[in-house]
Amino acid sequence: MEVTTIEHIYQLFLTCHQKITTDTRKLELGSIFFALKGDNFNANTFAKSAIDGGCSYAIVDDELVANGDTILYVNNVLESLQQLAKHHRSLLNIPIIGITGSNGKTTNKELIHAVLSKKYNTYATKGNLNNHIGVPLTLLAITEKHEIAIVEMGANHQGEIEFLSHISDPDFGLITNIGKAHLEGFGGEEGVKKGKSELYKHIKQKKGKLFINADDAVLMNLSGDIEKITYGVKEEYDVYGTLITNSEYVAFKWNTKHQSLENSEIIKANLFGHYNFINVLCASCIGHYFGVETKDINKALAEYMPEMNRSQVKKTLNNTLILDAYNANPSSMQLAIDHFMKQEFKSKLVILGDMLELGDYSFAEHQKILDQLSNNKIVQAILVGSLFYEHKDEFLNYQFFKSGNDASVYLKQQNFKQFNILIKGSRGIKLENLVEYL
Repeated sequence: MEVTTIEHIYQLFLTCHQKITTDTRKLELGSIFFALKGDNFNANTFAKSAIDGGCSYAIVDDELVANGDTILYVNNVLESLQQLAKHHRSLLNIPIIGITGSNGKTTNKELIHAVLSKKYNTYATKGNLNNHIGVPLTLLAITEKHEIAIVEMGANHQGEIEFLSHISDPDFGLITNIGKAHLEGFGGEEGVKKGKSELYKHIKQKKGKLFINADDAVLMNLSGDIEKITYGVKEEYDVYGTLITNSEYVAFKWNTKHQSLENSEIIKANLFGHYNFINVLCASCIGHYFGVETKDINKALAEYMPEMNRSQVKKTLNNTLILDAYNANPSSMQLAIDHFMKQEFKSKLVILGDMLELGDYSFAEHQKILDQLSNNKIVQAILVGSLFYEHKDEFLNYQFFKSGNDASVYLKQQNFKQFNILIKGSRGIKLENLVEYL
């Protein structure tokens, strides 16, 4: 069976109006179906049904299902998808911003997208399509009508950001921060630092530019002599700002290098947590660099509404919830708890879920979180997941549950009213399912 070339697939891709699908449950008429394989599935077996369902072509790596006409054979479907994306990227003549980091990748991406969209037709990674499949799909969705793109890159092992940077070839790089995330896969904090900084290495080789929080000593040290556009709290940075601390939400002022903040507008964002200050400041910096008017930057940040359980404030009939349950690691959880405890709420409840992918560091990091709760004299806390559950005998004043289902049974029996409740945990714990009981 003849192997189909990337150049041939690209021509088909264009004739199909850049429509791609990888899931027969979500077929798009006239698209190209890529038959990906995983640990528990082999989409080669669905190639014919994809064609029958309206796809124009299917790309497979099983010779037995290929027909050389509409079902085309390649050596490896995933690699072909990635090569196709790289080829498409090479033909794009627009600036691309690559984003990675331990915390805040998606929030930064959404804020930057909101700001840049005030001036440009901007494309940004949808949802969490930030891995070895998601990044190629993101790139292939960029069309000739787009003027700028933001590509989010996630990783849990060294080498992944290097690989994703090779495919997406960003002109600008942003590392939000480097913290205690995916310690198991990266091999500890130094491994995280090495893995995330692979984006900087790519930008240096390309002679691109970095957007960088100049107050972050780790990032500044890693960035070396790469050209930088800086933001932070000092007026010598390209963009600097100050946080208005008497608000539970992010309220701040910003201006450009050596310009006074006195007459700058106070922007109130719909984001809970002062740790989001640096994220809105970053978006201000990037908007300013690309020539978005100050008033439009401010409007975009004030109008932005968080989604997908990230720094969201939800008011139920009974309580006010700070829902930050999309993901969690020791760095982000400590910041969330710290900010929550500084608020002058009358009645406070903390619901935390396990922090996953910490490997050998797991026991100690969960212990630190519980110590933080205790040291802050948090009276009421609900801990969900088997990792927190290991510590139940040490913290008898808190409620521990092995699963979300167990926690929901408990919450049904309680009658929490007029509470401010922080909800934070890793994606796999699905703490958002507890909202209906609060």
